[in-house]
Amino acid sequence: MTIRILLIDDHTLFRSGIRALLQRQADFEIVDEAADGVEGIKRAKQHRPDVILLDLNMPGLSGLDALQLMVEDLPDSAVIMLTVSEEAEELATALRSGARGYLLKNIETEALTSAIRRAAAGEPVISEAMTAKLVQQFRAPSPPAAAPRAADAPSLTARERDIVQGLVRGEINKEIARDLGVAESTVKIHVQNILKKLNLASRVQVAVYAVEHGIAAT
Repeated sequence: MTIRILLIDDHTLFRSGIRALLQRQADFEIVDEAADGVEGIKRAKQHRPDVILLDLNMPGLSGLDALQLMVEDLPDSAVIMLTVSEEAEELATALRSGARGYLLKNIETEALTSAIRRAAAGEPVISEAMTAKLVQQFRAPSPPAAAPRAADAPSLTARERDIVQGLVRGEINKEIARDLGVAESTVKIHVQNILKKLNLASRVQVAVYAVEHGIAAT
């Protein structure tokens, strides 16, 4: 299956480099590219790509603003933030807004191509260097008026909570199934039920929600 990719970044040389790298992959097709958020949204709607590589900091419409519009209008496109920003707050905001991934621009080529394939298959992708920052961001002490903890969250079964722990660890369905000794298809069904119960759109959002609401193990 060919994975159709849209590049959105205001740096021409960076876009050219990424395009050159990705075009070497037989299963990748670069459908278009854009230099800003407004043009990126226009071309995303035109091509409806499988994966969108989106820069975070761009003049005019920011990557985060563009992300929110894309997630709303293009629910089937996996948006991966590809950025130099290592700010935990921006990472958390991107994931809350529906990004399927958050990768740093210093990522190795092999890791990038693997992440694109995983995102296209519905898996969350986060640079390893950002994982600890993500957990720290959501486990920071909260004021009394903070979001409700696990007791107030929608009821999840014991098995669904086991699945959630795997999502927090960034595991794919096969890895979760192996850990729990169940079929991969069973994990897939549980993930769908979890998304429905929590009214969330992606596995990444479930992981963030779990940490934020005390569902994730400490």
